Amino acid sequence: MRTNYARATILAVLLASSPAVADSDAELAKKTQNPIAAMISLPLQLNYDSDIGPTQDGNKTLLNVQPVIPFSIGTDWNLISRTIVPLINQQDVAPGAGTQSGVGDITQSLFFSPKEKTASGWIWGAGPVLLLRSGSDDLTADKWGLGPNAVFLKQDSGWTYGALANHIWSVAGDDQRRDISSTFLQPFLSYTTKTFTTFGVNTESSYDWKSEQWSVPLNFSVTQLLKVGGQPLTLSAGARYWADSPDRVGPEGWGLRLAVTFLFPK
Repeated sequence: MRTNYARATILAVLLASSPAVADSDAELAKKTQNPIAAMISLPLQLNYDSDIGPTQDGNKTLLNVQPVIPFSIGTDWNLISRTIVPLINQQDVAPGAGTQSGVGDITQSLFFSPKEKTASGWIWGAGPVLLLRSGSDDLTADKWGLGPNAVFLKQDSGWTYGALANHIWSVAGDDQRRDISSTFLQPFLSYTTKTFTTFGVNTESSYDWKSEQWSVPLNFSVTQLLKVGGQPLTLSAGARYWADSPDRVGPEGWGLRLAVTFLFPK
């Protein structure tokens, strides 16, 4: 049932998509660096981490399917839907745990964003974030969550910089499972060249207020905008270093990230 929900989410994006048209390559490259751009996109992000668990024998492969769908609200506002559907395969993340594969809990973010920038050039959006108890039995927190999220950024002379943040509290679910109170912080900085190659750095840090522990991966990436058969997309490759992770259960050292994002400008 939960796997069907994930598939339905992806299918909805593809059905809602329209052929690429008017945006120039330069404008399209800017939009790819804006997490709340008014453009349908379908990022597929593959992450690999190792040295997980108390004996550092574990590894985890995570494919995030992240459809972004904008909706126009009147003449002044957009509503941007950003969904993260995690597809997980992990091995030996705890002694004797073996292998687990399936869908993780889905994160759904909604941003209400003005169509026009501020007078000083800032782009911003804010709204609710939801944690959906959609994961496989051995890959779920067994909780439903809710909280606020916001993003702000500025783009100038090839540079994009800003931050995204949210906080999720568990509001329902299995009473026998640990409650959730988690803050996510993602400051980001990137530079796009005249050939539409983007060099980026960010951290996708989270703080668990229940265990009082940080997870801090530093991500470095190179992204190229191109067209294949008229379809605009970006290809990205990068590495990340775990500056901090939960004691005895988090990854250590270096990880890998690869991504392809299909773009559907209107």
